[in-house]
Amino acid sequence: MAKSQLKAQSRTDEAEGPDGGGKWMLVVALFVSTSLVFGLMRSLGVFFVEFVQYFEQSAQAISWISSIGLAAQQFFSPLGAALSNAYNARLVVMAGGFLAGLGLILASQATSLVHLYLTMGVISGLGWGLVFTPMVATVMANFTRRRTLVLGLGFSSIGLSSFAFNPLFQLLVETYAWRGALLILGGLSLNIVACGALLRPQRRTQAPVEDSRSGSSCAGFLRRVSSYLELSLLLERPYLTYTMAIYLFNVGYFVPYFHLVAHTRHAGFSEYQAAFVMSAAGGTDILGRIASGWFSDLGHFRLIHLLSLWTALAGVFIMLLPVSSLTGSYAALMGISLLYGFCSGALTSVAFAVVPVIVGKERMVGALGLVQLLESSAGLLGTPLSGFLKDRTGNYVASFAILGSFLVLGSLTMVTLPDYFSCTDPPPPQRDQSKSLRPELEAMSSLPSDLNHLPGERSDG
Repeated sequence: MAKSQLKAQSRTDEAEGPDGGGKWMLVVALFVSTSLVFGLMRSLGVFFVEFVQYFEQSAQAISWISSIGLAAQQFFSPLGAALSNAYNARLVVMAGGFLAGLGLILASQATSLVHLYLTMGVISGLGWGLVFTPMVATVMANFTRRRTLVLGLGFSSIGLSSFAFNPLFQLLVETYAWRGALLILGGLSLNIVACGALLRPQRRTQAPVEDSRSGSSCAGFLRRVSSYLELSLLLERPYLTYTMAIYLFNVGYFVPYFHLVAHTRHAGFSEYQAAFVMSAAGGTDILGRIASGWFSDLGHFRLIHLLSLWTALAGVFIMLLPVSSLTGSYAALMGISLLYGFCSGALTSVAFAVVPVIVGKERMVGALGLVQLLESSAGLLGTPLSGFLKDRTGNYVASFAILGSFLVLGSLTMVTLPDYFSCTDPPPPQRDQSKSLRPELEAMSSLPSDLNHLPGERSDG
């Protein structure tokens, strides 16, 4: 009995990754790379005042630096997914780490604001886009039983690095000025290259197949691009429904990160009280990511049900944040902020872990890239809308109430997924290989015997 259990455990571990210890090194690589992408992006506000004073530009003009970087990261995520499908994730992540560091190094020599837009915004943003999706997809492909937990552990670095990077960056600016600080950050970002080197190329279950007549044609090229980007997912109802839900709750998800401190100050509390509210919410965010990952992997509930729950709760707590301005209670504000931070962190790990359940493991990379692309505009829409509502009403009550309702609406959208109310996950849709390969097989049947095979076809190890 003991031997059979050991064999079963061994087979499960083999299904989860290339080897027993190497797969946990992937979690370390995810932890470091996400901290050097999103932790760094969240902490670039330290340079805001320095840029305003040096370039003598408006705050709005300076704000476009981080906005372009965020938009570029999400916009280029499908490119990272396509390149990972066409080649391998290791090369893509290493190239992304190089571009992320190069952009910051070039930014240290900036002589104009446009220079910063192109370097910190476009070049580094492109690098970040090439890093995140392939890294997450590779880690998810190597874990099955503990997939949500390892994502929670990997993403917890975002909150931890946000705490550490803000004072570190301020110290670097005071010691070396903003040019020297950016140069050091560029060198720090090059550590992503080492993280990418830890990845093992994943073999696709089905590689794109073309016959010799269409391989060089425009139609053949477009078919390859469509396959690498997994554009066929945009025609499948479950994926479209899930993407719409993700889009809706991304509209309101980031609003507290930008406006919670301002709301706390507007409610009459001090600068330190306002800062502590955001720090406390960040602490429970980290706890929520890890606790949610652990609980999700117990298998008591379906991931889509847990995602709906965490998203709805996060939306409700955003809507309740203005209670402090109505009651004047700092304790109420702190309590609601702590609950929001926990739920917002809890939903993050589950949101990514749901993707292979909906589309299947073999199309996970392209699916993650498309989700990132589609949600990019949602993240940019929410904060300006919140600011517009504040300008029109004079406070943040309407801002949080309306933007929080987007998360609740996203949770309700997930209810329309097929088999949502089932207690078990439905099998993910699969490519109909018999139909997709038949034209190629018929065309190749007329080729010489030594060429009568499917180039690029590989088995899933």
